[in-house]
Order: sequence, then structure tokens, then C-alpha cells
Amino acid sequence: MINPIEHSKTKELALRYKVEPYVISADVYGCSNLLGRGGWTWYTGSSSWFYKAGIEYILGLKVNHGILSIKPCIPKDWKEYKIRYEYGSSVYNIYVKNLNESESNEVAEFIVDGQKIEEKQIKLIDNGRIYEIEVIIK
Repeated sequence: MINPIEHSKTKELALRYKVEPYVISADVYGCSNLLGRGGWTWYTGSSSWFYKAGIEYILGLKVNHGILSIKPCIPKDWKEYKIRYEYGSSVYNIYVKNLNESESNEVAEFIVDGQKIEEKQIKLIDNGRIYEIEVIIK
């Protein structure tokens, strides 16, 4: 399993794995005396890629050339989640609601400070304000 938390689902597994369950290890040993033990956890770039996968490809937070969009790919049983994103001195509080239990994850509405945004994305501004973003997926 690539997800390190899978190696610590039980106390027995965690004692065998012996490394941090929040960092992807470069090795999970297969020799009999070390079977299941993790190694080289902080020496790989995998933890940053794991973080990027979670933020960008699961939660869907994408920032490209100062444009913020949300394109989630979440399980159908997730009802909601929140993200606090800071851009310079500005804060963007993002609240994603899954109104439907479909697998599509299509963004139906993108609302910024009470105003519906048809483009379903916004240009980030560093002005010290707090912005409230509501994303409805169906």
C-alpha cells in the first residue's frame, strides 16, 4: 500500500512498521526479520507529492497564475469539507458542500461573498481581506 496510514491501522501493524504513519517511506522491507518495517521516510520527496495529491487532486484546490479554482474528486459519502487558504495578507475560507451522493463531483455553484461566479474560479487578490467561498458539488 502506498498510503502509510494503512501500515498503522492496528497496534500490531504500527509496531511492525516502526516509522511515521503520515510520511511515505521509500522502503517497506520484505525480509523475514524486518518484514513490514518502513524505512527512509524523510529522505524521499514522496511526502510532498502525497501532500500535493491530497490538496490538488482530492480536495481539488488549484492555483494557477493567480487564479483559484476548486475541482474536487472526493468519495460520494463525503458531505463537506473546509479549506483555509492564505494568499499574501488575504484569507480565503473555502467551504465545499456535496449535496448529492453522485460520483461526478461536478461543481454546480461557485459563490464568493454571497455572489455566484459563473466562471467557477476567481483571481486571487492580496489586499488583507477575508473572502468566503462556497462551492456546491452535485
